[in-house]
Amino acid sequence: EQRCHQCGGAVTGRSAAEIVAELATLPEKSKLTLIAPVVEHRKGEFKDVLDGLRERGFVRVRIDGKQQMLEDVGALDKKRKHTIEVIVDRVIVAEDARARLTDSVETALRAGSGRLLVEIEGKSPRVYSEERSCAKCKLSLPELSPQALSYNSPLGMCPDCSGLGTKLEADPSLLVPDTDLTIDQGAIEPWRNVAENTGWTSRIVGALCDRLEIPRNVAWKKIPSKKRDLLMWGAGDRRIPVKWNGKHSKGSWEMKWEGLCPQMMRRFESTQSESMRDKWKRYLHEAPCRTCSGQRLRAEARSVFLGGKSLVQVLGMTIRQALGYFQSLALDGVRAEIAAEVLKEVRHRLGFLVDVGLDYLTLERATASLSGGEAQRIRLAAQLGSELSGVMYVLDEPSIGLHQRDNLRLVETLERLRDLGNTVIVVEHDAETIERADHVVDFGPGAGKLGGKVVAEGTPADIRKSAASSTGRFLASIESIPIPAERRAPTGWLSVRGAKENNLRDVTARFPLGVLASVTGVSGAGKSSLVGQILVPALRRKLAGATEQVGAHEGVDGVGQLDKIIVIDQQPIGRTPRSNPATYSKLFDLVRDVFAQTKEARAFGYGPGRFSFNVKGGRCEACEGGGVRAVEMHFLPDVFVTCEACRGRRYNEATLRVLFRGRSIADVLETSVRDALGVFANVPPIMRILETLDEVGLGYIALGQPATTLSGGEAQRVKLARELARRDTGRTLYVLDEPTTGLHFEDVRHLLGVLQRLVAAGNSVLVVEHNLDVIKTADWVLDMGPEGGAGGGLVIAEGTPEQVAKNAKSYTGQFLKTVLPVAQPRKAAGTNGSSSTKSPKKKTATVLASSA
Repeated sequence: EQRCHQCGGAVTGRSAAEIVAELATLPEKSKLTLIAPVVEHRKGEFKDVLDGLRERGFVRVRIDGKQQMLEDVGALDKKRKHTIEVIVDRVIVAEDARARLTDSVETALRAGSGRLLVEIEGKSPRVYSEERSCAKCKLSLPELSPQALSYNSPLGMCPDCSGLGTKLEADPSLLVPDTDLTIDQGAIEPWRNVAENTGWTSRIVGALCDRLEIPRNVAWKKIPSKKRDLLMWGAGDRRIPVKWNGKHSKGSWEMKWEGLCPQMMRRFESTQSESMRDKWKRYLHEAPCRTCSGQRLRAEARSVFLGGKSLVQVLGMTIRQALGYFQSLALDGVRAEIAAEVLKEVRHRLGFLVDVGLDYLTLERATASLSGGEAQRIRLAAQLGSELSGVMYVLDEPSIGLHQRDNLRLVETLERLRDLGNTVIVVEHDAETIERADHVVDFGPGAGKLGGKVVAEGTPADIRKSAASSTGRFLASIESIPIPAERRAPTGWLSVRGAKENNLRDVTARFPLGVLASVTGVSGAGKSSLVGQILVPALRRKLAGATEQVGAHEGVDGVGQLDKIIVIDQQPIGRTPRSNPATYSKLFDLVRDVFAQTKEARAFGYGPGRFSFNVKGGRCEACEGGGVRAVEMHFLPDVFVTCEACRGRRYNEATLRVLFRGRSIADVLETSVRDALGVFANVPPIMRILETLDEVGLGYIALGQPATTLSGGEAQRVKLARELARRDTGRTLYVLDEPTTGLHFEDVRHLLGVLQRLVAAGNSVLVVEHNLDVIKTADWVLDMGPEGGAGGGLVIAEGTPEQVAKNAKSYTGQFLKTVLPVAQPRKAAGTNGSSSTKSPKKKTATVLASSA
């Protein structure tokens, strides 16, 4: 059902006579061009269409906006989308032209399949349709099509934001980051030095404050909001006198004040300088488009309804809600026959998405915001829908981002794929998935150069019996991740008040300081919204002066107890082969200093710069210190081949002659962390960094291993090692979002040891996590839910893991019961105990799981 986007009334067709009657009311001598749309934004040559128009006697056409004679039109590019319009007639409104106008309108409607575009000189064009128009508004609407309901098509997208739903706008909170300051103290960031200089900006600010009666010595937050708005959004038509008094002349001039926010936007849009664009962009943020209210579609598309719901409303539903909507959708007559197969397919696909644990996602969720596991499960649901057999599916850690409750549904989905006659190979570290596999191949025995062998294979029972398998020892509870014997008591609290971002329901949440805290909850419960979109950016703004946008909330209390916040994620430490653990950890600077102090280096006059592969002098110039050369492949990614000149060593022969304990600088880069401990045993600054890298479980990686070859977990531990090697203030908050992604049980144990060290130094660690081994070792747990999406957004339980386990409403608590011992740890600053992490044994499935 299509409704008028102006009045909401019913849309009906208009006859040729009604159209002529409306056009006849235009002023005398109005010049009209009657155009029949024939093809709208479709690919093809359209030779038959053009030949048909010639046969019917039409002379002029407009193709892709360009007007030309029909006889001159050649072949169209079949790979491009085209719009073809027939110019039927040009008519001047007059009493004696009524008959001609009627004939031309009827001809245009026939040529345009009931549609007509009338261009009126000096006025907006009008669209008419025999099928769709609003009688009340006298508004004709275009024919509905799939493209007209898509924000990826020009026919359906909002013309203002091009279907993105957002636009860059100046943000007053970025322009005034500290509302406790006065204008003269620099409250307004672009005017922060206004009280110290006498330039034009200072004179303009002074004139504005005088004329608009805005005090310059009162805290910004205490200035009345109407006065603040005058500075931010403009003073309308008021004239502001500005005086100047120079060495050789003086005088005054008047100006209109456009407002600081519009001024920032104007400067950003008009400048040609990249540096100036970056400068102004600091004060802008992505805001919902004002034209479509962030809904991405043009007004006509937003006014189409099915079963009482608009497309926008349906897209705003979670997958589970949408499934309920389409299951209850009742159509009658011809509509039911037309939609039967489509509705069946929609219901099936939504059902598969629910089965793989994605029921909490909304249909409009941007793909870029999905985790790797969520994107993978969407593809998995598509495969379930295809019901293929005889296919081999390979999944890389599909459990990423899944709560234990949702993980069970995922495993059952994998079993369904198997039951269709397929082979499923899963690269996974999740104990539940491994336990339910039919066949497990375990790689090891170590990581990096210490691995690469099959140490065990067989059923999960076979793996548990294998003495050579680290995975088996954890599954059999021979090894485990210990639970602390005592829980630390918080030394302070951070509080987020009135959080309303995304699905958060006016939440007030407390985060303990001085402890290892874990934020938990089912997928989509609001964990990332609370921590990643509110807490972290709010602290960055207050502690580091960052300008990033903060999610909707009332305030954050307790910030004064911290001096910095560090977010440690699994993003690469560098995006080129030049970046490596040695350079990222600052270890290489110290190594270059050591080489510069050797006898040979001093004899040749080499300084530390000689041993850098990023500057001229010591590096191989053939590959510019990269060790590899890029071979450009047209239409394909570049291929990197080993440099023939230096054979991948990065340096020239003269530099490689300088040795430290028998090793050249290139040899050092190829040395593992553990071996380097012996090489630099007498160099304390280097040893401190190497020991830290070894302690986080990275003893096997080479110092010069390219960052692009490190896994997410390895990159994360390199970052952790860098932080551990720094001098600590003991007032830092470390935030990690699902740090166990891609980590084996042994890696998780190493990671937890590092996090406990950070806390022991007086710092605070906050982890957003689903992994029960991490949650059970936390001092404090904040559990969100109860469900995902609209059913979440609340704090369900908080306290020690033992306290959360007792909460019947908490899904996390229910699973915690299975890994916590009967005897509860004491509440104090403590040491580590031990516990089993064995998962309940499940029936086997024909899933081939691989663990490393």
